[in-house]
Amino acid sequence: MLSAIPYFGESLLKWIWGGFAVGNPTLQRFYVFHFLLPFALAGMAGLHIYFLHDTGSNNPLGLKSSSDMIPFHPLYTSKDIVGVVIFLGSLMAITCFFPTLLSDPANFLPANPLVTPTHIQPEWY
Repeated sequence: MLSAIPYFGESLLKWIWGGFAVGNPTLQRFYVFHFLLPFALAGMAGLHIYFLHDTGSNNPLGLKSSSDMIPFHPLYTSKDIVGVVIFLGSLMAITCFFPTLLSDPANFLPANPLVTPTHIQPEWY
């Protein structure tokens, strides 16, 4: 896709790849990018929350009225806790009472080292 950029797309592609084809420099660059990106996003989210807390939300009408504001802590915290408890409870019930619900039926066949299955697939497919 980078090669479709006019004028400097080919140069940009070679610079990112580290040569004329995907190789070890490409994998190292993408690994570093893959490692650092969550920290950068978390930092930007923290900065956003800091500035939002510092200046407050903007009202599109431009009026500063606290009559229609509700506190976050008792209302939304309790709603979130109820949702998390329901989610974790249902996940634990499925895990404990139906452990083979999503597993492959071939897992229940006895192992036979002389026969290779016709279709080998990973567990998550």
